[in-house]
Amino acid sequence: MKATSLFGGVQFINIIISIIRTKFIAIILGPAGVGIVGLLISSTDLVGRLTNFGLGTSAVKNVASAKETGNQLRISIIVTVLKRLVWITGLLGFITTLILSHWLSQIAFGNSNYTFAFVWISITLLLNQISSGQLVVLQGLRKLQYLAKANLFGSILGLVISVPLYYSYGVNAIAPAIIITSVGNLILTWYFGNKIKIEPVKVSPIRTFAEGKNMLKMGFVISLSGMVTMGASYIVRIFISNTGSVEQVGLYNAGFAIINSYVGLIFTAMGTDYYPRLSAVSHSNELCKKTINQQAEIATLILGPIIMVFLVFIQWVVIILYSNKFVSINEMLHWVALGMFFKAASWSIGFIFLAKGASKLFFWNELIASIYMLILNLLGYHFMGLTGLGMSFLTGFLLYLIQVFLVSRYKFNFSFESGFIRIMALQLSLAITCFMVVRFIPNPYSYIIGSVLVVITVGYSFIELDKRMGLKGLYKSFIRRF
Repeated sequence: MKATSLFGGVQFINIIISIIRTKFIAIILGPAGVGIVGLLISSTDLVGRLTNFGLGTSAVKNVASAKETGNQLRISIIVTVLKRLVWITGLLGFITTLILSHWLSQIAFGNSNYTFAFVWISITLLLNQISSGQLVVLQGLRKLQYLAKANLFGSILGLVISVPLYYSYGVNAIAPAIIITSVGNLILTWYFGNKIKIEPVKVSPIRTFAEGKNMLKMGFVISLSGMVTMGASYIVRIFISNTGSVEQVGLYNAGFAIINSYVGLIFTAMGTDYYPRLSAVSHSNELCKKTINQQAEIATLILGPIIMVFLVFIQWVVIILYSNKFVSINEMLHWVALGMFFKAASWSIGFIFLAKGASKLFFWNELIASIYMLILNLLGYHFMGLTGLGMSFLTGFLLYLIQVFLVSRYKFNFSFESGFIRIMALQLSLAITCFMVVRFIPNPYSYIIGSVLVVITVGYSFIELDKRMGLKGLYKSFIRRF
């Protein structure tokens, strides 16, 4: 909860910044411009997934393990090896995007008009990978305050850079804004990374290969899995673009940006500390079970009220964050909001594959899930448009929860405890009730009943969190100190 409050606070400020930036971009560029930004970024992200070898995730465990030894020489060696690897993989991503720029434009937009845009933003794969290496060191060494500041100032910088550029040059500023933002983030991560005193050490190429082999092996599987997931999402965007329009892609991007940025911030905040913590107890199935259940409980208790607010006030959320042109995504977001409960539970379990180092199992688990989620998304959009994508999200993560639970139960003897089952059942029941209210009861009655349900779920979450953490005592202690 300490880590969640720290990064949750940062994410909250990031939300305010993102609201301002997104609002300006939506008004200035419109749905088509938002769609272009989404296709450019998702295309380069796909190449990045292929070429970065998942070092942003896999190397955290190596750095954290080196820290646990207390041996400064060991830490220096691992950090030196990591920095060399991010340069190599970053250059690989840069060169690959440069070579494939024409092809990427054809695939993403159906023409070669954006070839030079891909040529320009190819450099961001190198810049972002170097930044990722710095963030890995901060996370692995548990320098969470530096990590939080780097993320926060990066968001502020992105706002300061992008909005004036879009205002002055419109869609022509998309590529420059992406590049300048990446440069700014690199400077920030480099600054905070250098605050950590790592003694310089000479590491031979042979030692670099030996130490980096495990990072690359585990990272490659993570990268391959991430590429499959990203590729599936990319195919969905291309399918929407070809069968619908670029405007529909913009609406799709806007809808999932809301969920991933404003609801998904809980996953970002908790995951920063959760993964290293679960890795530390990965030797014991019983301790893993306890840690996962605790995380799932906290995630559900925090997410419950947020999801309920989104269900009741989603139309105003969309208008505030974007504009009236984006209200057609409301129904899609209702279904997605329900699916977030299943995502929270499956997310908590899914980390066990990484913590246990079960790379092959992790890959096949994600590959199978990506296949049926892709099929569901394509069918959903084909038959019911954007609303169908919301339904496919809900169905996909329900299936994924069942899948990841059965696999972890068989391999690691995992099971949900009664405490989590009770919390999940009540929060989900309240959300379904709220979903029915906002869908079938006209305004203003839906707002009144929905608001009552929001108050109920907030009260329930507070009571349950107070049992686990003594929130009342913490609040009184804070007031006394203040």
